[in-house]
Amino acid sequence: MDVAQPIRCVIPTLDGQALEVLSGVSGSLTGREVARLARHGSESGVRRALDRLVQQGVVDAEQRGGAVFYQLNREHLAYPAVEVLAGLRRELLDRLTALLAAWAIPPLHASMFGSAARRDGDARSDIDILLVRPEDIDEDSEPWASQVEDLRERVGRWTGNRCQPYQVDPPGIAAHARVGAGIIQSWLRDAITLHGPGISSFLPTSPGKKTPSTRAAKAPRSSR
Repeated sequence: MDVAQPIRCVIPTLDGQALEVLSGVSGSLTGREVARLARHGSESGVRRALDRLVQQGVVDAEQRGGAVFYQLNREHLAYPAVEVLAGLRRELLDRLTALLAAWAIPPLHASMFGSAARRDGDARSDIDILLVRPEDIDEDSEPWASQVEDLRERVGRWTGNRCQPYQVDPPGIAAHARVGAGIIQSWLRDAITLHGPGISSFLPTSPGKKTPSTRAAKAPRSSR
């Protein structure tokens, strides 16, 4: 699946990108505005795609002065399918959130980062997932290890992309921060939180600050 524009896995032409742009607004846009918001293609190419969609009735066109304004026709029979396709990225995030929340040993934090979060990858890009595990859990401990493997398999089935979990515990994050690891900045800049508090809460900003503890992370499970 194209991690930048998932709709392209079904509609690989500029038609899909135009539909995705129009589905994200309630009003109308000019062809130039649609082209600017689309991630690929020239303005002339996007305008031709819009003309094709107008011919199919999926998009309405209205002449206003010297410009043509385009709006998605939400009464069209195809609109529910367009809505689903345009929402594939949100669906992936929702599935990941639900899956991680159901883990027997939940992560202290989980987020998507890298090209999938930045939306600058493609169909060959990995989907990188940061997993902060409790301090007393090793990568090979069960059921933690099985949960991570299940995550890999599910993301692969959902998207066709390889899932790359990046596992670390709170002391490991602190060690990354001490040496100025570049990946820390990537997490802070790009990460989309899927479970738990934001990654910044695990970074010590002063000598007195403590990272979230394993005991605190287990509290919600004991209260259910």
